[in-house]
Amino acid sequence: MLVIVGGLIVLGSVVGGYIMEHGNLSVLFQPAEVVIIFGAAIGALVIASPIHVLKGVIKGAISTITGGKEYSKKDYLDILLLLSELFTKIRKEGLISIEQDVEEPENSAILSKYPKFIKNHHALALLTDTLRTVMTTTVSPYELESLLDTEIETLHETEAAPVKNLNTIADSLPGLGIVAAVLGVVLTMGKMKEPPEVIGHSVGAALVGTFMGVLMCYGFVGPLAKRLEAKVNQEKEYLQVIKSALIAFVSGAAPQIAVEFARRNIPPHLRPTFHELEEELRALKSGR
Repeated sequence: MLVIVGGLIVLGSVVGGYIMEHGNLSVLFQPAEVVIIFGAAIGALVIASPIHVLKGVIKGAISTITGGKEYSKKDYLDILLLLSELFTKIRKEGLISIEQDVEEPENSAILSKYPKFIKNHHALALLTDTLRTVMTTTVSPYELESLLDTEIETLHETEAAPVKNLNTIADSLPGLGIVAAVLGVVLTMGKMKEPPEVIGHSVGAALVGTFMGVLMCYGFVGPLAKRLEAKVNQEKEYLQVIKSALIAFVSGAAPQIAVEFARRNIPPHLRPTFHELEEELRALKSGR
């Protein structure tokens, strides 16, 4: 929603200022310039992107415009409670007691209480695969941390690839605007025998191409890429929180301490306070 609001502010400011100066809006309506600039931009994106990256750009752009998944304080509180429940069960009943939780998360008495987490495929895979590894091997905390760092970094690079390509397209829009302007000037040169008003209109149409390329770069596509980049970074931060709890627990920390490691890795603006977490844990234990 904020993306749409921001876009309307950009459009309203630019067009509003133009109208305040008694600009003629019909002059800005140049379908041929739109076809040249956006057609070329889409073509460049197709050339530059493997199919999975192209799908990521489309999916990410739509998700960002429509709001999409963003982590909230409640999401972080849920993962802290989930980890606390799992760690407590392991500490009381042994590591093998969570085998069914790991193999069938949808049927797990613990994980099924957090349906949003189960739908988060990357986070679910990170948690269950790590617990499988701990159950079936004698991996050391140091090796486990290295393993998790590798997985998180690989996921991040995969998720960041569409962002890089969208940034590349944003950077190319002013250049494509110049291409449209040059083509407009070429057409104008063929009208030199026409009256001055015809030539003026033709030159104006050509300059609209440059205007559109620059506006789309700095007003829309560039900011959209930044927003998508922020979402990708949020995903990495969320996985880092899970990693910190797992490493602390495997290193021998008590469930409460392992969860506290995770809580302190949460970005401050989304981090539940110590007392908020304590209250939720009490409610969980009492079955409220």
